[in-house]
Amino acid sequence: MIQYGMPTGSLWRDRNFTLFWAVQALSVAGDSFSYVAMPLLVLRATGSVTQMGQLTALAAAASIVSGVFAGLLADRIDRRTLLIACDVSRALLYATIPLMWLFAPRIWLLYAVVPLGAAFAMLFRVTYVTVVPGLVDPDRLTEANARLSATYAMASIFGPMLAGVLSGLYGPTAAIAIDAGTFAASAVGLCFVKLGGLERERANARGVTRGDFVAGVRFLWRHPVLRSLTVLLSFLTFLTLGLTDILIYYLGHELNQPDGTVGYVLAAAASGTILAALVVAPARRGLGFGACWIGSYALCGLAIVGVGMSRSVPMVAALATTVIFGIGVAGICTMSLRQEVTPDHLLGRVTSAYWTIHSTLAPVGAAMLTASVARYGVPAVCLFAGSACVLIAVSGTLTPIRQARPEQLAVEPG
Repeated sequence: MIQYGMPTGSLWRDRNFTLFWAVQALSVAGDSFSYVAMPLLVLRATGSVTQMGQLTALAAAASIVSGVFAGLLADRIDRRTLLIACDVSRALLYATIPLMWLFAPRIWLLYAVVPLGAAFAMLFRVTYVTVVPGLVDPDRLTEANARLSATYAMASIFGPMLAGVLSGLYGPTAAIAIDAGTFAASAVGLCFVKLGGLERERANARGVTRGDFVAGVRFLWRHPVLRSLTVLLSFLTFLTLGLTDILIYYLGHELNQPDGTVGYVLAAAASGTILAALVVAPARRGLGFGACWIGSYALCGLAIVGVGMSRSVPMVAALATTVIFGIGVAGICTMSLRQEVTPDHLLGRVTSAYWTIHSTLAPVGAAMLTASVARYGVPAVCLFAGSACVLIAVSGTLTPIRQARPEQLAVEPG
């Protein structure tokens, strides 16, 4: 069992970690272009927040389906090969959008490309989580995840800003083209990363069986904190998946802001992850896991309520930053805990099961919340979603999530 103590050594001395960090930062910088450009592309072509939500819901559904198989693949196939294959596939997929738009806008293409891209993204995310524990010492996991998150957030700050400017000058498809190029660059960089002990021989079992996915579900259920986290996050993702669409619609439609301003606000919000990365490791050591997780999501809920009440762009940006900060602290703590308590040979399937289960309600939530915005307005929807987040966070005090050191808890027999 991993003991959560004071870390030693420096992450910067590890060539593999540094290279992995660099190429993924590049990829995230480009991906943040699509984060802004894709909703803007739909909004420009249709003017419908409902269609934005439907596309987000479809992508989330594709992630859930692929999540059933992602863990099995990550635990049985060479993990570096999987990461490279995911990057190459996404580069090719997203490149088709600007190429096809050269002739005429084709909204139907987004409904084909975005879900496929989301499926490969889920496979990449699951595999990525299984790789990090092999790049750093066990007592540096929270710090490593924080540093990766902070670097990604830095890339996400400049990405939306540039995406907003590019979208205003040359259209959203130009930003999506850059995203495709960064995936290609990431694939090349990963060819030089050595994963060493994390590389796995293929299992003798054939095909994909239900038992493989259930192995991950069973481990989640047997760990009291992971079980509670999975249940509560199912409701939290229902409430938060569509927030980016709502924020973009609110700024661009109701507050009449140009694409560049939308990019600046999303860039400012991304700085919340940097703040989270700076405080999460010492906060978890000092306050404990439960206080960090519960407090972060309670703060997140209050900020969501505030977004709907504000008509000031700087205030909306500050509140959106607070939302991302809360999600960042809770997310880094949760990811690190999963990596600490899960045996490596199960880590892919446990991660896959975790994300698949707690994301099940997310597509419905994204579609419902964006449709509700069209009918009731942003303030009412933000009031509902934010208040519900606070209640769910507070309910964590009644579960094992409240534990300060859950990595020391034993897995229940079963």
